[in-house]
Amino acid sequence: MKKLMMLLATLALTTAAQAAPPPEKINLDIGTPPVIVLKHAMAQRYSRLVRFYESGVIGLDDKGMVKMHDRSKLTDNYTLQKIAEKLIDQENPDRMSLIYAIAEAHGGKEAIPAVTEAQVKRWKEQFHKGWWMEDDKGNWHQKP
Repeated sequence: MKKLMMLLATLALTTAAQAAPPPEKINLDIGTPPVIVLKHAMAQRYSRLVRFYESGVIGLDDKGMVKMHDRSKLTDNYTLQKIAEKLIDQENPDRMSLIYAIAEAHGGKEAIPAVTEAQVKRWKEQFHKGWWMEDDKGNWHQKP
């Protein structure tokens, strides 16, 4: 019985490892309805995020999420500060949902790590020169 349990556990781990595609095999442009809806919402929001990226108010963290970088640039304008916060609060859940939707199209939760890696890499590549990025140690720098 013990050998059977060990065999089943090994088989389960092997199957899970085989089910997860490597990041380079992930199609980030897959056109499932959830992915299309999320990308549309994010594209609509992007035009409002740009002004905050360009001014250095917000940036991109190491995990591909939008984060407040320099709130002090908005101390004189409470309304703009609230707009930036609201945009961040809308954008990050959509980014996570996009990762989950793409992973679902690639076989489910086993694909989440590979999709996350591929998508974060794309977001960092698409980020413009001079916009602020945070590294994994919490240090901010402008994208060269």
